[in-house]
Amino acid sequence: MTEERLTARCLSKKTKYILSAAAIIAVLALVWVLEQNIPPTSSWSMLFTVIKKGAIYSLVVVSMNLLNGFTGLFSLGQAGFMLIGAYAYAIFAIPVEAKDSVYQYYEPLIGFSVPEMLTNAMGGAGTVGGTLGEYLGVIILMLFAGLVTAGIAFLIGLPVLRLKSDYLAIASLGFAEIIRTIFQWDGLGSVTNGSNLLRKFPTFSSSLFPLIVSGLCIAIIVLLINSSYGRAFKAIRDDEIAAEAMGVNLFKHKQLSFVISSFFTGIGGAMLAMFQATVNATPFTSNMTYELLLIVVIGGIGSVTGSVIGSFLFIACSEWWLRFLDEGQFLGMDADFMRPGFRKVVFALIIICIVLFYSRGIMGTREFSWDGVFNFFRTLPTRLVAFFKALPGRLVAFFKALPGRIVKFFKTLPSRISGKVKKLTGKTKNSKNNHINNTDKREEAQ
Repeated sequence: MTEERLTARCLSKKTKYILSAAAIIAVLALVWVLEQNIPPTSSWSMLFTVIKKGAIYSLVVVSMNLLNGFTGLFSLGQAGFMLIGAYAYAIFAIPVEAKDSVYQYYEPLIGFSVPEMLTNAMGGAGTVGGTLGEYLGVIILMLFAGLVTAGIAFLIGLPVLRLKSDYLAIASLGFAEIIRTIFQWDGLGSVTNGSNLLRKFPTFSSSLFPLIVSGLCIAIIVLLINSSYGRAFKAIRDDEIAAEAMGVNLFKHKQLSFVISSFFTGIGGAMLAMFQATVNATPFTSNMTYELLLIVVIGGIGSVTGSVIGSFLFIACSEWWLRFLDEGQFLGMDADFMRPGFRKVVFALIIICIVLFYSRGIMGTREFSWDGVFNFFRTLPTRLVAFFKALPGRLVAFFKALPGRIVKFFKTLPSRISGKVKKLTGKTKNSKNNHINNTDKREEAQ
């Protein structure tokens, strides 16, 4: 009997791989079909905005969760690292002919474009080889953006990672603000274009590109978490003293987690630049970092699945589902209180409810598993039967005990109020007596 249960509950690795591959292909095929059939003028076209931005945020949030959730390092520098990745991609991707129109107030220092060079080297624009060259140049620049971000994170981590807890968060947040200020400095205008926009670089139009890139990067992060390095990260998170006693080099592994997280954050920043089609340092403020941290908390600290689900839910609510609240109508009637920006109020209330009632997030520390899915549907009929079978008895017991609970509440209310008042007055008297005693002691000492 036990062997039969185990066989029913656990799927083989081969079956899980087949199911995962089939699910990925199905999702990509569904997105492609929707792109071919939903016109840009349709209200459903916002779905593609949610997919693109949700995929980008998923990668950045998972990389942040690697640092905050799996290693236990409270860092708030993600917006700065995304800024570095966005600028590292855009600066080397702007075509040579467009540089004069982009750098209107500065003499451009970088006189070449990597995608343009590879396009010309592989057959020129309009050819199959040229198209492949452009895609290859974009991928190379995305990796370059991640490497530049990781290199800067390595230098920042040398002093910052000596700190712990809130001090680490404040220091990393400060470095992010310093980076944003440096990129807007006129002295670097020939490279960063100062406070002006960078534009006219290659972007993506299909939702498949960010989905595939983010999926591959998240898969690499998952493999890292499940490796010996990931176990060392978790050991540091749980107890640094015990981890060090077991031979884990604390600073080395913290630095490794910090650099890897920044690498993937830089790639996410490059994809965000392509999504927005322009780059400017202004949006990369601490508010962006707080949004990412909020998604980590909503999804579940220490859960990759929760980070992905939280990212798409956050983007869908903020960009699409709650848009009707800004239109000034509710159920076909005019509502004066529904003005532009009202959706942000409702969205904030929803987030507060999630944080209050799901303190560990949507997923907690759990991850998606095919065993859990099959067990859920396998036991669903039994659980539904048991629920509806016990429901009448529970309702009868609840309503039967309700009058007694109400009477007890109002019966004990005066005593509880008087107890609170006594505590407050007692604290006031004690504070007055302490003040008088301290005054007397100071007078005696004089």
